[in-house]
Amino acid sequence: MLSGFTKLCKGLAVILIGGHVVVQLLPTSVTYLALIPARTIPFGWNLITAGYIEQSVHGVVVSTLGLLFMGKLLEPIWGSKEFLKFIFIVNFLTSVCVFITAIALYYLTMQEKYLYMPLSGFHGVLAGFLVGIKQIVPDQELYLLKIKVKWLPSLMLLLSIAISFFTPESATYLPTLIFGTYIGWIYLRYLQRKPESKLRGDPSEDFAFSTFFPEFLRSIIDPIASIFHRMLCGKSEASSNPQGYTLGGAPLLGSDPIEASRRRERGARALEERLAAEKLAAGRDSEEPHIDGNDHV
Repeated sequence: MLSGFTKLCKGLAVILIGGHVVVQLLPTSVTYLALIPARTIPFGWNLITAGYIEQSVHGVVVSTLGLLFMGKLLEPIWGSKEFLKFIFIVNFLTSVCVFITAIALYYLTMQEKYLYMPLSGFHGVLAGFLVGIKQIVPDQELYLLKIKVKWLPSLMLLLSIAISFFTPESATYLPTLIFGTYIGWIYLRYLQRKPESKLRGDPSEDFAFSTFFPEFLRSIIDPIASIFHRMLCGKSEASSNPQGYTLGGAPLLGSDPIEASRRRERGARALEERLAAEKLAAGRDSEEPHIDGNDHV
């Protein structure tokens, strides 16, 4: 489990750790690197840098481990270029949405804390990673928790919302988690390109927005989600074209349900191969001391 991390993930982990070290050694750098809504207009670059700055020790530990382990599964399937593109887009758009939310909360409550609290962290991208894993291996069951992977994003948000009622700092992390999850789904559902097939998006019913909710709520969620679906694709779910989504009347490349099914099969196969390789490596490691003992005798 502690091997097989990709070079890109290791490099990004160094950036996360380095960012944490910088803000610890130079506390004033938070003003320029974190997202402070009242100062974003002159310091617009913090919409990008905020996602890579962890202000707490537990934050940098969780983000680094989450990046390494989830990246080990996602990057080989997506490819390094697409993996990095996903991180950049989810991080940037999440920061934009958090900025707009903070401004809106200030005008609704007239509390200046929403304008001057430093917001940062990689957890928005980690939430998007969970959506990616839900897409690739939805029916994979977690060994310890005995729940399917497809429920991880929903459980993460549910737990975060529950905790927010008991923590006064919920505004510093909850919007980022919510928008990171939603932006990640939007990108994977409608925009992600597949270089090997030149296709885009995942229109399968197993990846619909309503799949984030329990079965009894889907009849309520689907009509609402179809409104946004029409805005993005120019058609409703009811008039679904088997050839794929449409955008302005033209088919969107990549919206083939068969291709989406193949993508999930490749993800499941890649996960099985990785697990088998790790078991084989562990078996060899356990045999080596025994062999060395026999040689010594």
